[in-house]
Amino acid sequence: MKILHLPKWYPHRYDDQDGDFVGRHVAAIAEFGGVEGAVLFAAVARGPLPTLIDAEEDFTGPVPTLRYYYRAEPTGLPLLDKPLKLLLYFWCLLRGYRRLRRHWGGQRPDLVHVHVLLRTGLFAWALKAVRGIPFIITEHWTLYLPQRADGISWLRRVLTRAVVRRAAALHTVSGGLRDAMAALGFVNPNSVVIANVVDTALFQPTQPFNQPTNQPTIQPFTLLHVSAFHDKVKNLSGVLRVVARLRAMRPGLRLRIVGYGPDELALHEYATELGLLADGTAAFLGKLPHAEVAQEMARANALVSFSRAETFGCVLLEARACGCPVVATRSGGVPELFQPDNTFGVLVEPDDEAALESALTGVLSGRLQFDPVRLRADVAARCAPRAVGEAFGAVYRQVLS
Repeated sequence: MKILHLPKWYPHRYDDQDGDFVGRHVAAIAEFGGVEGAVLFAAVARGPLPTLIDAEEDFTGPVPTLRYYYRAEPTGLPLLDKPLKLLLYFWCLLRGYRRLRRHWGGQRPDLVHVHVLLRTGLFAWALKAVRGIPFIITEHWTLYLPQRADGISWLRRVLTRAVVRRAAALHTVSGGLRDAMAALGFVNPNSVVIANVVDTALFQPTQPFNQPTNQPTIQPFTLLHVSAFHDKVKNLSGVLRVVARLRAMRPGLRLRIVGYGPDELALHEYATELGLLADGTAAFLGKLPHAEVAQEMARANALVSFSRAETFGCVLLEARACGCPVVATRSGGVPELFQPDNTFGVLVEPDDEAALESALTGVLSGRLQFDPVRLRADVAARCAPRAVGEAFGAVYRQVLS
């Protein structure tokens, strides 16, 4: 089987971590799905381009990957640039599709796998209409959750409903996301839930669980937060307020913050206002490679997430793979990852800072404890690359049969 992956988000020249969860899906499918795949990705350039379109075509790895970039301001006239960029996007995909067919000796893909709607799905729908190639959809986006669904325009709703209905299958990373999409009318009779991938070889404890830690005076008071800095969704400001209150009772408390995003400067300033930077309670570590994130998770006493909308929460499972318990919010697809209750961490309601403070106090005091062996075993069964890759391979075969 030849599978054409069409992602909305994918690691690229401007940000090697953008859409990396899609990249992990693609890699797991390539290794364990029993298929031959290729990636076709197009995006607006975040810098100057020598020409209208620039291409990166890589056929050397296990998954041929074609990335195309087009100018953010093709003419400099906003009224013209918006429709022109849409045309450039589809032109890039068409160019890449033709290039891949030449690479495959003129053969067409057997199946198109769309990762995150909507423009990707429109192109796949066109291929189905013109060439008879079926497509499936994978969705990750928090846009469909009740907390954000008001931002979906009527045109997007109409087109999304049509694309989802015509797909051969709809895959979501959680049952909560599937149900949220169904409530909006985005329904496909062939729906499946498959988890995101966690690299269990990378995210693991730094030492065996049965050995005592070498940092007894630091580790019990270290919290970790990892997210993209979109505060309206991730609510890191709420975490900062709670930690500011906790430090009076826990003088050794440390909050280490990993991430980057549009609200980074504002969050730095807010942490300064709360006095968290001056006394070393909080530290912004910036964008870190995954290996360093794994080390931070293995050293932390708990990972704290206070997100208002979450379809899966890769970092929650990555922390568990390191034996690190999680304090997070009961949002979107998160609750189904924490069953039975209080086995893999503690969940609180979004925006309930008193509940978050109580949960963190319980973890830091030792009143709430979790079995690190069980934490890691659950992730290995649910999210290991082999399990996810084989699950997608089964979906492909079912669709093409």
